[in-house]
Amino acid sequence: MAIDRDTARRVAHLARIEVGENDLDDVARELSTIIDLMDQLATVDVEGVEPMFSVTPMAAHWREDVVNDGGRREDILANAPETVDGFFAVPKVVE
Repeated sequence: MAIDRDTARRVAHLARIEVGENDLDDVARELSTIIDLMDQLATVDVEGVEPMFSVTPMAAHWREDVVNDGGRREDILANAPETVDGFFAVPKVVE
């Protein structure tokens, strides 16, 4: 698929990328190459291929998703300049 200068200009505008008028032909050519490669990838038969999340074979170690307080309140509060009743103490900022 060929991308023209106007399409390259519009894509650059939508992506909030400043592209000079002299560079639009190069950007259009690069975008065309990317789209051609994506079209080429779309023709690959992936029937029966399991999705993967890593290129190296490794087992995912899942942990139970449990909400907790972390059990490190004292360690965290030790870094605070001032605490009150187990909480961070901050200056009042109400006007």
